[in-house]
Amino acid sequence: MVLAGKPSVAEAMAVARAGVGDYLEPPFVWDALDGVLNRLWGDAVAAVPADEISQRGCAAIIGKSDRMAKVFSLIKKVCDTDSTVLVRGESGTGKELIAQALHYEGARRKGPFIAVNCGAIPGELLESELFGHEKGAFTHAIRTRLGRFELAHGGTVFLDEISEMSPMLQVKLLRVLQERKFERIGGTRTIQSDFRVVAATNRDLDQEVAAGRFREDLYYRLNVIPIEAPPLRERKGDITLLVDHFIAKFNRARQKKISGVSPEVMRQLLHYPWPGNVRELENTVERMVILAAGRGLAVEDLPDRLLGTQPAATAAQDVHEIPAEGFFLNGVVADFEKRLIVQALEQTGGIRNRAAKLLNVNRTTLIEKMKRFGLMQMENGG
Repeated sequence: MVLAGKPSVAEAMAVARAGVGDYLEPPFVWDALDGVLNRLWGDAVAAVPADEISQRGCAAIIGKSDRMAKVFSLIKKVCDTDSTVLVRGESGTGKELIAQALHYEGARRKGPFIAVNCGAIPGELLESELFGHEKGAFTHAIRTRLGRFELAHGGTVFLDEISEMSPMLQVKLLRVLQERKFERIGGTRTIQSDFRVVAATNRDLDQEVAAGRFREDLYYRLNVIPIEAPPLRERKGDITLLVDHFIAKFNRARQKKISGVSPEVMRQLLHYPWPGNVRELENTVERMVILAAGRGLAVEDLPDRLLGTQPAATAAQDVHEIPAEGFFLNGVVADFEKRLIVQALEQTGGIRNRAAKLLNVNRTTLIEKMKRFGLMQMENGG
């Protein structure tokens, strides 16, 4: 696509020969640009080279633990079906990778895989993203826009953070799951599309249903085949594999030549509870690779939260390590809780809403604990 300041016939012919698909002339209209991007998106999602498909399935997920073996087995069993799958797990456990594996290991592998983060798109825009809109449906809708369900024909729609969807959209989604039919915003024509839905959440939907925030009938419709993405603390045998994978990845990306990690570093990585799961481990390895002074990752390359011969999580969990003189349980638990809150705030840039989601607590609960631990100076709104 080319945006031209002073268009000419010669320019248009030149860029066409170069393979440019769209050529916009001034004055530029945002909705026109949106329409072009929409068409390009539709072409791109269906144009995955065959040699890349095999690398986007289970091969893209690192893990040989028993917990991951069960996940791989379930993916293989259900990838060729059209049944709706609900992937459940904490933030950072790789739920989207599981959704991609379901798509690329199955019969729909040559179709588009379209991911929509329901928590990142404002509610008033999410409906348009999913269903599309007709020209004139609302202000600035100067052309028809295809929605993700329509673009996903022959493929898979991945609805991440499904628990954040508004009650109104939950009703519309229920109909789509039942009939595979919908109308664009402002339209009257019923559109039928052939797609599979994989949804994901880091919340307990049973509790969300009980609290009246999530429709019970939609929950049962989504939860046909549940898959649990295990937290990293429950598959620590995979940490060594993941560290090697991330070192190789960031060696390529950052033009580094890190050969590995010292035994002491690996001990610290294995002891740490990883509240941010695989995503936190990846970010940690990236930081260490960038800042490393030598060819191997040493203790001095570890971030402060991982330093210490006896991590807080281990002290709190290993009963046999209680000293003979005893200790104050409430103090140890409070210290551990404070450490996790600090880590969550650091990982989310001090944004309270995101930190609360990471810790799976209410925002008000998080604020109360921040006040109790004197952490309000770390908040960044949200």
